[in-house]
Amino acid sequence: MKHFDITRTQLQDTAADSITNHAAEEAALESHLLALEEQYATLQRIGANRQQLAELQLQQARTLVGLDRGEQAWPLGRDAFDAFIEVEEFESAADCCDVLFRAEQEHSLSALGQGIWLAVTYPMDIELSIELLSHVVDETPDDADGAAVAATTALFLADVRADGVQRDNLTFFATQILADVARRHSGVESQQAFDLWRDRLELREPEKFLVRLRNVVDVLVQDEWWFDRDSLQGKLPVN
Repeated sequence: MKHFDITRTQLQDTAADSITNHAAEEAALESHLLALEEQYATLQRIGANRQQLAELQLQQARTLVGLDRGEQAWPLGRDAFDAFIEVEEFESAADCCDVLFRAEQEHSLSALGQGIWLAVTYPMDIELSIELLSHVVDETPDDADGAAVAATTALFLADVRADGVQRDNLTFFATQILADVARRHSGVESQQAFDLWRDRLELREPEKFLVRLRNVVDVLVQDEWWFDRDSLQGKLPVN
C-alpha cells in the first residue's frame, strides 16, 4: 500500500508540474502577443510599409495558434500571406501557410497545398519545406499514395537543396519519414521490400513523383488559390 501511495503521489506531482509548466508557457505567449500588438500599433502610427506590418501579423498569428486561438490567428495570417505574395517574399508566404494550416480552420488544407506549391517552386528554408510536406504525411490515410509522394519530395528537396551536415541530417530524417510511410502503406520492413516498393510507386524519378505531387496539391487546394500560379511561373528564370 505504501508503494501505491508513493506512486500516486509521484503521479500527482507530475500532473501538477505539467499544469504549472503549461500555465507558464501560456502566460509567456500571452505576454509575447501583447508586445507584438503594441509593436504593430506603433508601426501603424509611423506609417510602416505593408511588409513590415505583415511580418508582425505573422508573428501574432503564430502566437495565437500556440494559444489554440486559430480563429483569431486566421485573418492575421491570411492578410500577411497576401502582403508577402505581393512583394514576392515567397518563403514568408509559405511560412504563413504553415501557420494557417496549424490554425485548423475551414480552409487550412488549402493553405497547406499553397504552401507546398511555393516551397517546391522556389528555393527557401529547406526545413520549412520538409515541415509542410510532413503535414501531408500526417493527414493522409495509410493506404493512400499521397504520403509516399510527399515524403519522397521531402527527401528529394533535402538532397538537392541542402549542403554539408544539414544535408546529411535532413536526408536521414526524410528517409526515416519515407520508411515509416512504407511501413504504414504496405507493411514494408526490409531494405529489399523498401526498394521494390519505391520502384512500384515510381518514387525514384522526380519527373514522375513531382507531377503526382501537383495532383496532391490540387486536391488540397481545390479552387481556393490565393494567387495566380501562371503569373508567378512566368517570372521564373528559364534554364
